[in-house]
Amino acid sequence: MTRAGTVTVAGKPNAGKSTLLNRLVGQKLSITSDKPQSTRDRIVGIRTEGDTQMILADTPGLLDPGYLLQTAMQSAAVSALRDADCIVYVCDAREGVPGPLNEVAGLESPPRAPIIVALNKSDLLDRRQREKLALALPDAIFISALTGEGFPALITAIESHLPESPFLFPVEDVSIHSVRFLAAELIRETALEQLGAEVPYSVACEIEEFREDRSPIYIRAVIHVERDSQKRILIGEKGKRIKLLGTAARKKIETLVGATVYLDLWVKVLQNWRKDAAALRRFGYTTHD
Repeated sequence: MTRAGTVTVAGKPNAGKSTLLNRLVGQKLSITSDKPQSTRDRIVGIRTEGDTQMILADTPGLLDPGYLLQTAMQSAAVSALRDADCIVYVCDAREGVPGPLNEVAGLESPPRAPIIVALNKSDLLDRRQREKLALALPDAIFISALTGEGFPALITAIESHLPESPFLFPVEDVSIHSVRFLAAELIRETALEQLGAEVPYSVACEIEEFREDRSPIYIRAVIHVERDSQKRILIGEKGKRIKLLGTAARKKIETLVGATVYLDLWVKVLQNWRKDAAALRRFGYTTHD
């Protein structure tokens, strides 16, 4: 008998959802950042071990949308909750007892799928904080996505909720996403790491050309920002900033593809793209304008 099903990883921004997904899959798929809202769409990884296959969906942080991109992000997260066979509700344990998932997600009623409350960053709690949470949430699992604490218990809990099913993907697959998509995400992650507070949220990355038949692999990518001032910041004095960003992103992509890469990186302005439905659809986001 085998089990397989969709596991949606949900929670507020910066709860550690992406780090959790990467650890469960055993490979970096979802970008991570100290800045909230780094995940913008559903990122799907696959974990196959023994007789169980988990289709893991990392989702954007649950929030009250302020503009069209955030509305698309919230829609992606809520849609993933509806599609789930099991939900891992990731909460920052340092924030105390979390609110019910349906309230945090703005749902009228709880999702149909069973919910596992995963209290992340529990390695940062003192004994009193841990005891208080354990008393309030006796079924919650204390974990640390960074160190792996609590993961055996979390995996066992997830597996118990998955339906009997043949595997849905080949056992060697770790993601449903193309290398092009993952490369664009790594470039955006590097922008989050290297730029100040404002500019990264205005960054979108598009792969215009990906030539695997060359050595090194040739990738032409465009980083889109919303204003000329952001473009100047991104390029930097005499191109120093974009060169540093490109070098760091290239190394990440080379690790992903296991080969040498030539990254041809450009910066363009697309005015107010985060509030433009056509631009969002161009970048792959689902809108309901």
